[in-house]
Order: sequence, then structure tokens, then C-alpha cells
Amino acid sequence: MFADSALWVLFWGGFLSATLLPGGSEAAVVATLSLPQYSPIMIVLVATLGNTLGGMTNYWLGLWLPNRTDQEKQGHKALAWLHKHGYWALLLSWLPIIGDPLCLAAGWLRMHWFLVALLILIGKAARYSLLAAVFYGFF
Repeated sequence: MFADSALWVLFWGGFLSATLLPGGSEAAVVATLSLPQYSPIMIVLVATLGNTLGGMTNYWLGLWLPNRTDQEKQGHKALAWLHKHGYWALLLSWLPIIGDPLCLAAGWLRMHWFLVALLILIGKAARYSLLAAVFYGFF
């Protein structure tokens, strides 16, 4: 039964864990990697897609916030990272605690959506690829 819906569970687990809701997608990735009918590449792609779309949801939510870049608070970690490292900080959008606010802050700062999506995708793909490599004993 789980095997029939495993990729959907993986996608939605990845999506929801990338939003401001609490949760992690690693358990879903490991559980799906243990199923023989899916290739590791497919699993990494589905998890990455769901997690990237979740991160972009935070970005779009940030667009709804009033743009106050001239009055922004420098004390928030996500804003400080984006100011210090620019778009490259979004490669760390997979990190717990700071990753979701990074995506939200990117929207709030009106960063270009394509570059935001690309860097979020790269960071999250690297994370899931590393998790799959560890699962299969490459490290």
C-alpha cells in the first residue's frame, strides 16, 4: 500500500517540510530509498521538486509582505545572511531553522525569482543526493 503512494508521500513531505511548518523530509527520503521499485535518482528528483516548491512558496509569501528594504531590521539572521552573501546564501535554504526564513526573506527583498529558484533547487538537490549517497554507503 505504501509503495503505491510512496512518491506522493515523498513529494508532499518534502513540500511541507520546506514551508514554515515544522517537520523534516529526511525520514520520507530514507523510507522511499528502502523500496526497491524506485531508482535513487527518481527519489532524489521527487524530494528535490517538492522541497524546492515548498521553498518557493515561502518566497511567494515573502512577496506579499510590504517591501520595506529601506527600513529592514538588520538583526534577523536570514536577512543578515542575504545581505552578506547575496543570492549564494540561498544554497543553504535546506538548513533547519534558517532555511525557511531565507526563502521568505528573498521574497520580501524582491530578489529575482529565477535565481532564487535555481539556487534553492541546487542546494536541496545536493542535500538529498548526499543523503542518498550516505544511505547506499558511499560515505
